[in-house]
Amino acid sequence: MEKILFDMHTHSSYSPDAEDSAEAMCEKAAELGLEVYALTDHCDCNFWYPTEHYFTDKQDVTDAMMYGAGEYAENSIAEQVRLKEKFAGRLDLRVGVELGQPLQYPEGAEKMAADPRLDFIIGSHHMNSGCDDFYYLDYSKMSAEQLDKLLTDCFLQMLDMCKWGKFDVLGHLTYPLRYICGEHNVSVDILKYEELIRSIFKTLISNGKGIEVNTSGLRQKYGQTFPTFELVKLYRELGGEIITFGSDAHRTSDLGKGITDGVELAKSAGFGYAAVFKKHQAEFIKI
Repeated sequence: MEKILFDMHTHSSYSPDAEDSAEAMCEKAAELGLEVYALTDHCDCNFWYPTEHYFTDKQDVTDAMMYGAGEYAENSIAEQVRLKEKFAGRLDLRVGVELGQPLQYPEGAEKMAADPRLDFIIGSHHMNSGCDDFYYLDYSKMSAEQLDKLLTDCFLQMLDMCKWGKFDVLGHLTYPLRYICGEHNVSVDILKYEELIRSIFKTLISNGKGIEVNTSGLRQKYGQTFPTFELVKLYRELGGEIITFGSDAHRTSDLGKGITDGVELAKSAGFGYAAVFKKHQAEFIKI
């Protein structure tokens, strides 16, 4: 079996939707022989505080799992610092976080982005402002116009996040398709949003930021990476050089899954190197 060199997007039980402890995730990464490993527990900024801070009359988030996201992330980072020392010599652990919706609570996002303990920040967009996570939406009840507005707003807000830019790579660019296409079997012509995606890529490139190939879709109903080959190739053609690979594992059994397939996809798109991060500086590994 081909060795998995890295996994830069994973979650422990400090993420409310994950199963296994940070120590168990590190132990599994060491067993797999990963050269570089990042834990990137959730910090969805719009859930930094409990309900009285976040909710308004126009918002009805159906699950409270992310309340107190700032506290979860802080505890994860502290534990990662401990584990980095414990696993020294066995595992090159990079201290990370997945920073969701930073512009929906910029004060918290700025605080997290400035944490000197962090090596690596993934910037993610899981929900439009004032809406539920894309996971919770019922796409069967949406008209084509409503779905188009949802995705247009998604990429516009993602573009604003990229202009803010206090992260290292953009996570799972096409995350909504996990649910729209994968779970609800609703077809989307993603190229309809190509100009917006081009703007996102150009902004990332000009700011020295990268994208990830998130391989979680390969083991889900969607059956493809986030983003797909065509968009990874577009990023490369526009001059993109920084690319990371992450399984988005929420349990030890998924750690490293799909990474070798993601690497082959990137190589086909013209990439010769993967990036890993230390203190927000990209280090390149030949693939």
